[in-house]
Amino acid sequence: MWLNPEEVALKNALKLWITERSNDFFLLQRRRGRGEPTARISGLLVGALDTVLDSNARVTPFRILLQIPGSQISWIIASGAVMEEVNKHWDWLAHNLLHSLSIFENKEDVASFVRGKVKGLIAEESRGRQAAQEDEPEKFREALLKFERHFGLPSSEKLVTFYSCCTWKGRVPRQGLLYLSINHMAFYSFLLGKEVKFVIPWAEVIRLERVSGGFMTEAIRVSTRQRQRDFSMFLNLDEAFGVVGQLADIALRRLLDSEGLELDRVLQQPTRITKRVLEEQALREYVLALFRLPRAERLHEVASCSVWTPHARCHTAGTLYTTDNYLGFSSREEGQCILLIPLSEVVSVEKAESTCALPNPVIVSVRSKKAFQLIELQERDDLVESLECRLRSLHLKQSAFRGSQHAKRTACCPSPYYTFYYDTACSDEEEMEEQVLRKTVNTEALMTAFHYNTPGSNNNKNMEAVKEKMWEDHFTEFGRGVHMFRTDKVQRMVAMGIPESRRGELWMTLSDASSDLDSHPGYYASLVQTSMGQSNLTTDEIERDLHRSLPDHPAFQNPTGIAALRRVLTAYAHRNPKIGYCQSMNILASVLLLYAKEEEAFWLLVAVCERMLPDYFNRRVIGAQVDQSVFEQLIGECLPDLADHFPDLSTLSSVSLSWFLTIFVSVLPFHSAVRVVDWFFFHGIKAIFQLALAVLQANAGSLCARVDDGQALMVLASFLEHVGSDQSSPAEFFQLLADGSNKMADTPAVGQTNITQLISDANERFGDLTVRKIERLRCRHRIQVLQAHEDTTKENALRVVAPDVSISAENLADIYDLFKTEHFISLYWGDMSAVAAAEAASWRRGASFLERQYRLDLAQFKSLYGLLAPWAAGGSQRNTDTLAQRTFTLLDSEGHHLLSFRDFALWLDTLYCGDLSDKVKLLYRLHLPPALTDSEERSSSSSSGMQIPPVSSSRPLYMGGASEDGRADGKREAKDYQEQLKQMLQDLGVGKDKEKNIHQHLPLMKQREFIQLCKTLCCLFHGDPDENELFQAIAKVTSLVLQIGEATTRPAGPDRDRLGLPESEWTVSLAQILASVLTEQMLVNFLEKACDLTGRIAAAKEKQYQQRAPLLALQHAHRR
Repeated sequence: MWLNPEEVALKNALKLWITERSNDFFLLQRRRGRGEPTARISGLLVGALDTVLDSNARVTPFRILLQIPGSQISWIIASGAVMEEVNKHWDWLAHNLLHSLSIFENKEDVASFVRGKVKGLIAEESRGRQAAQEDEPEKFREALLKFERHFGLPSSEKLVTFYSCCTWKGRVPRQGLLYLSINHMAFYSFLLGKEVKFVIPWAEVIRLERVSGGFMTEAIRVSTRQRQRDFSMFLNLDEAFGVVGQLADIALRRLLDSEGLELDRVLQQPTRITKRVLEEQALREYVLALFRLPRAERLHEVASCSVWTPHARCHTAGTLYTTDNYLGFSSREEGQCILLIPLSEVVSVEKAESTCALPNPVIVSVRSKKAFQLIELQERDDLVESLECRLRSLHLKQSAFRGSQHAKRTACCPSPYYTFYYDTACSDEEEMEEQVLRKTVNTEALMTAFHYNTPGSNNNKNMEAVKEKMWEDHFTEFGRGVHMFRTDKVQRMVAMGIPESRRGELWMTLSDASSDLDSHPGYYASLVQTSMGQSNLTTDEIERDLHRSLPDHPAFQNPTGIAALRRVLTAYAHRNPKIGYCQSMNILASVLLLYAKEEEAFWLLVAVCERMLPDYFNRRVIGAQVDQSVFEQLIGECLPDLADHFPDLSTLSSVSLSWFLTIFVSVLPFHSAVRVVDWFFFHGIKAIFQLALAVLQANAGSLCARVDDGQALMVLASFLEHVGSDQSSPAEFFQLLADGSNKMADTPAVGQTNITQLISDANERFGDLTVRKIERLRCRHRIQVLQAHEDTTKENALRVVAPDVSISAENLADIYDLFKTEHFISLYWGDMSAVAAAEAASWRRGASFLERQYRLDLAQFKSLYGLLAPWAAGGSQRNTDTLAQRTFTLLDSEGHHLLSFRDFALWLDTLYCGDLSDKVKLLYRLHLPPALTDSEERSSSSSSGMQIPPVSSSRPLYMGGASEDGRADGKREAKDYQEQLKQMLQDLGVGKDKEKNIHQHLPLMKQREFIQLCKTLCCLFHGDPDENELFQAIAKVTSLVLQIGEATTRPAGPDRDRLGLPESEWTVSLAQILASVLTEQMLVNFLEKACDLTGRIAAAKEKQYQQRAPLLALQHAHRR
């Protein structure tokens, strides 16, 4: 196979390699000891060395080297496992390259040419391999070539898929191909001699919609901040819309999300993304959401099958999903029957004898002596083999873990673990009691010691007994635990309310937190011990919120409950510092502690924050905001009349945010809220969406009659405050349970709503809302939320910078977009130096605005410099790069090798809006250290390209006598000369005081630095219409400055020694240079000439991609 060329030292390689074939430029070599008829000592030694060092030569013992005559360095360009493989490459080189190499005169050109050819072959093979993974390889290969030819993007811009479709220009359709790559969507059409071509970066997409009407069939509408485009006439619109949404979502999460939303490891490497990977990822996201599995779970097998369901006395058809640690089954109708089996509970997976009635059966046995029968598995053998392999691996890990835990327990004393100790103002007795409580971990739920009494408690006790009996009967008949079937009957039982004595157990079961608890013995104890005594911003926030958590409940009016809550929240913050602590977590943890043991409450909190409500509790609550955006769309679809009365649905979604974050606990009466938590643990986030829609529907009339938004908020708050808990008798309860949830919801009167009625109403009217639909909507609406945060970031950046610059608001906003795009371009195509990579990582981790600013490294700044700088530097790329590098060094005052948008905007403001003195000062500073390096100073002193112009000025300035007879006159005229210079400075308004103010922080410029400044000015004038006049002007100014430097600033005697100046060295100040420039109107006009920043920005937008893409492609090829 062809390899990226790597240097090899021949003198070292010849000891281990034997040359089989050779010519003037190539060597074919065999590893010593391989391919020999008999094993020799040397061959055995080399083979042993390769084995010990795990050398590549052990696998590929044949190779081809590129050698340059007379050079000791060669490049390995191909390798192979067998001689026949490398012989094919050798023959290709001999027939296609060998004759062409003889025409090169330069040896380095030969090496560059061959390396470029080999890299081209590798790229072609890569494209072929990518195409081979597609369903139609030839069509994909052809589309890939067209994509590269039409749009000129770097080869690292990987094409994912393409679709034939039509875009619209007004009412005129344009049929063509829509190309979807990892960072862009691009469209190309060529019909009747007219070409339509455009590229849309995913980072600019703010909304994706499906629209219909007018002349179009149903279409995909892609909206950016500048315009929107419609694409229609897809063969498979659903598939295309899903892929577009996925790619946009993945790109934005990678580029815009500073909080680091959870992204699969495969998707973190864009070059591995294919259409097949996207399909697998979409299915994986659905499975994780359906079964509320850990985000790290990988999906392995998906198989259609049927499972024996004891409650239905029949086999139920559905789909089996297997992941790293779980078996999950879902019926064809989502939610009708769900089964989740942790592999940690599985004892065996066995194949049974296949019969006509039971085709391809598999028996899954679990620890509770229960078995599940699966039939109609098409690829049963492969599935069972894969499951048995993972099962063996899991059992080995569990055995090793139990052994290590046993060793730790025997080595450590069984002392209790502790929590924080805070100084308080309590009395000695109270303080002692508090310390004891802090060292005690609750082994029972708080509800066992602290009861929350409500009216009708006697009837409630009777109902609790009835519910307990009903659940015990269900467990006896159908089993208990995580692998319990979740059926319609279980759903109705949960909707009627879980008995308090079983609530903690069932929450652990329904959330599968029990598996985490069983697989992590002692984990919570170690977390508490580790976090004990720490004090930071997170612990301070936790401490402030402890007494705000269910303050009316007696459990949290007592130090025991407060201490338990502190331990759980602090332990979780230590476990997951990415989330740490977020408001509303204290409310959820309080409810969990009431019904579950302390360690169980911790794992329930883990399940809620990391699996059931992912991304809800980071600092920007992205997940919750995404769901609010989804909720707005659901309001429009499910409650259209209400949506018509609310032009801005954000009013309703702002109220519902607390419903989602606290699972209604903060807005409902306590006992009603706990019933919602029951429903949430059974259905997940779908339950909150359904209940929120039911609340709005129940109050639709009042909301539509509102006078203002404040009144609408009061309507909802009043309704929720009066949602009561059950007061049903046992007879009514059994009747409702038998009739099913659809019979439970008579329309309640406002103020008398029962929580059971509200839950059943939500399930009846909005039961068609599925997890699959929620996940698809989340994917689309996450785009809008991330872009809204990006708009906020931009507004903050502009608000901070705008007061300090004179650039118009429109141009400043466009400059920010160019600045951000330059940052993204490097992220797109891998042009990230170590500094830029570190900056990207710190930007994602940052929370404050200053930490979240985009920053550019030197290469990125050079690109923008060439696009926006008004001075062309003579049209020479070398001169432009030199000036750009000096500017970057000057602006990078903190030495981070990165520039913020503020630094960049202030620099542009000087160039386009600054006055003459500002621009001269900038040029002056660009030619002083550190902007001007020592190497540039040395080059200026030895350069012959810059000749000091002859002395000339409008004022005759005498430099001194040439003979002894004229010495007296020379001294007198020299004195007059100095007086003349001082008078000139005063005439120009640059007096002594002003001179001091101008350069009070700037050092004097040395002669060599001034020569560099002159060279820069000459380069700036190149190509200007008044080039000749400007050269004459700079010659006069240079002469004048040289005379000033010779006459006024040359130190003598001890001063020269102190400054370290040689005999011929002199210095000049900024004020003197500025005064000299003002003597030449032509030069003043050039520096004060107004430049069209708006036009420059417009041109930069057109050229930015075209300028950067070829350069990045070369850099990428060089790295390969």
